[in-house]
Amino acid sequence: MKRHITVGLENLLTEKIHLLKGARVGLVCNQASVDHNFQHPADLFHAHPDINLTALFGPQHGIRGDVQDNMIETEHAVDRVTQTPIYSLYSETREPSEEMLKDVDILVFDMQDVGCRIYTFNYTMANCMRAAKRFGKKVVVCDRPNPIGGVAVAGNVLDPEYASFVGQFPLPTRYGMTVGELAGMFNDHFKIGCDLEVVPLSGWSRDTWLDETDDPWVMPSPNIPTVDTTLVFPGTVHFEGTQISEGRGTTRPFELVGAPYIIPEQYAERLNAIGFHGVYFRSSVFQPTFQKHARVSCGGVQIHVTNRKDFEPVVVGVAMVKTAFEMYPEDFRWKEPPYEYVYDRNPFDVIAGTNKIREAFERGDSLETIEASWQAPLENFKKVRDQFLIYS
Repeated sequence: MKRHITVGLENLLTEKIHLLKGARVGLVCNQASVDHNFQHPADLFHAHPDINLTALFGPQHGIRGDVQDNMIETEHAVDRVTQTPIYSLYSETREPSEEMLKDVDILVFDMQDVGCRIYTFNYTMANCMRAAKRFGKKVVVCDRPNPIGGVAVAGNVLDPEYASFVGQFPLPTRYGMTVGELAGMFNDHFKIGCDLEVVPLSGWSRDTWLDETDDPWVMPSPNIPTVDTTLVFPGTVHFEGTQISEGRGTTRPFELVGAPYIIPEQYAERLNAIGFHGVYFRSSVFQPTFQKHARVSCGGVQIHVTNRKDFEPVVVGVAMVKTAFEMYPEDFRWKEPPYEYVYDRNPFDVIAGTNKIREAFERGDSLETIEASWQAPLENFKKVRDQFLIYS
């Protein structure tokens, strides 16, 4: 039987509704920001007698989540249901302007995260917090579960020189925190310093995956269709920095990886020989319908997670890139800039948050050496992280 939880949105509308009474409210949300009845917060706020909803703000992929690709901006609009103005925070600006906030006293942030540093929603939150600090607004963050649990912490910690919209702060690839816990860290440790209140979850514990709860799953962005996708994403997202397809344009994005030149049986055999726990690499051929290698048959693998508690996606994803780099030196290519509006750096380095992993590949360093280089910064991060954990 699945564990019952109450998400921050539901707690805000019941136990914490006093926070919004008498205020003009702006709401940052998208299609995944639902309650247990799949009701959207814009509709709930608009219908609520104690809430004056004055503005909506949409993240990357739009407030309805319909925009497929990266670096495809969305326009400002008016919500057809509530007739509330929608301001895009993936447009000519990533941060609310003073004009956008002129009719807002409190900015409510309610977004479903995926548990990986390389995802823009948490930085939309940080940008909203900065704007709130600058223009004297309050921020209320409605917490939601980390879909891949709140225990495991893994990967390299971002080098601040490689900060971008897919990594603003020195976090590891998999940080094991909820969005509400991150908000506290951004505000205090990273010194945004806005007037912040986090409305916690109820009933969730750190060792619980989202699909072990009764929390409804709505895909937070077009290429994160399932909770299974979130499990592999912290690893295979690294393929976005290469010319190898990460499965966009298939029904299994980030689970399917391949390119026209890869011989799938050989690639799968090499990966399985590494001996990772909790995963099997099945040779596969697929045709993406869009993006890299669209309508071209790609050889590669599908990742089958056999035990997700043993499976560590970050080192697996890095190993997959490294193996392709070594097996196909004549064909392997890094993605060309720009990536998420960074024009002067290798896109793989932007995604990884460092140039050290790519340079380690090029030197021929072992996977063990690469993973060992992550450990000291990771331990330092864990000490900071402990200060901001809300749940046990």
